[in-house]
Amino acid sequence: MDGENVRPITPTPFDTPAPALTPVPAPGTLVVDTSRADRVGEFRGVAGPYWSLRPVGGGVEWEVEPRHVRPAVLIEQLRARTARLNARSRGEVL
Repeated sequence: MDGENVRPITPTPFDTPAPALTPVPAPGTLVVDTSRADRVGEFRGVAGPYWSLRPVGGGVEWEVEPRHVRPAVLIEQLRARTARLNARSRGEVL
């Protein structure tokens, strides 16, 4: 039978595309750090090979590799903003 003993074509290292660079978000954009249990943070800027994120309600910034960051979906944005507003109403943040 034709094609029975033909090996499947396997990609070579030159056939695989290079990984796409993650576009840098605008400052203030809410993103999710997947390396820290999907923690939502506000993008602050680039610091060498890392991105600086800040908690939505304020606090200490942290750095993360861009490969661990994804855009926050709408429900994550709403939760983060609601948590900040609740903390503000309790007087915990300005």
